[in-house]
Amino acid sequence: MLVLVINSGSSSLKYQVRDVEAGSVLAEGLVEKIGMGAGGEGNGEIEGPRDHAEALEQVDAEIHTALGNRVLDAVGHRVVHGGERFAEPVLINNEITRAIERLNPLAPLHNPANVLGIRAISKKWPDMPQVAVFDTAFHRTLPEHAWRYAVPAELYANHGIRRYGFHGTSHEYVAHRAAALLDVPLEEFDAVIAHLGNGASVTAIRGGESVDTSMGFTPLEGLVMGTRSGDLDPSILVFLGRAGWSPEDLDAMLNRQSGLKGLAGNNDMRSVVEAAEAGNAKAAMALAVASYRLAKYIGGYHVAVGGAKALVFTAGIGENSHQFRALVAERLGALGVLLDAGLNRRRSREPRVISTSSSAIPVLVVPTDEERAIAEATAAVVSHPASVAP
Repeated sequence: MLVLVINSGSSSLKYQVRDVEAGSVLAEGLVEKIGMGAGGEGNGEIEGPRDHAEALEQVDAEIHTALGNRVLDAVGHRVVHGGERFAEPVLINNEITRAIERLNPLAPLHNPANVLGIRAISKKWPDMPQVAVFDTAFHRTLPEHAWRYAVPAELYANHGIRRYGFHGTSHEYVAHRAAALLDVPLEEFDAVIAHLGNGASVTAIRGGESVDTSMGFTPLEGLVMGTRSGDLDPSILVFLGRAGWSPEDLDAMLNRQSGLKGLAGNNDMRSVVEAAEAGNAKAAMALAVASYRLAKYIGGYHVAVGGAKALVFTAGIGENSHQFRALVAERLGALGVLLDAGLNRRRSREPRVISTSSSAIPVLVVPTDEERAIAEATAAVVSHPASVAP
């Protein structure tokens, strides 16, 4: 089955065509500057495609060259927020599209763009099966004591304010790969998985299921990220609001100007590591803050899963920054974590163990592949649509 995987942003469209049976990538790319004018504020000529429908025409032309006479069988969409309704991938129809759109207030930067991608596909290929794969779905197994906030109950009842968790597609994929690498049945797999990229989250896996995760109502909660603050005292926002900061000011500060960028002046981990190694005190402190925060979560989640059988690093930073992995591991001596320096430094696209044989907990690096996971989920839903409840 040939599946087109779509990840729509407000002004971008990332795509990949996968042959699910062969496990191969036939085409991939990124269309940017959708609807963006050169002059800003609506002035000037549009630099990129005028809308997502026009962007899709560009994608169609590019994949046609790669596919030749072969045709697409389905389209799989990464949808960031599935709320409480969607616990599994689902075949998209008009009602499902509207349901995703009703979740826009919970993910205003993501779900509206996801809907634009869905509608662009529907317009161009009205008979093409489409499947929504939700970032939040894997975390629907969180027990209530993990997803509840200690705020008045009506905030949950009336506004859906609770912890949802994100990066679920990645965490689920990596859990399966790590369990297989360790030859542990998934239903017996207890682990802590750290998905570390510009956005970062850590998840407690017990019996192959998510029982806690660091991101919450939005992807802002939890770890120190590239430009996001992660956890902080909410009274800071009250204090700044009384000092004249608007909600828009606070949102921009927390999501775009904080994290590594706020501490070190740069949100690229490679640059921060290089600066720290060159003696930059701000960069060194940024790494100390980020590694300490992650180590605290790992320790807590070790308890949450009843004793982790593995610690797994994944995503861009987790897979590629041996320096940051080492900084985190140094803080986990109480758990008996010991990295093999040589294995930790070795670069590979294959899943691997990087801890010593005497480490109390095996430490793994497992490359994530969210596009593959979305393509496989899409193929399963299209092949057996009745098995997945909307």
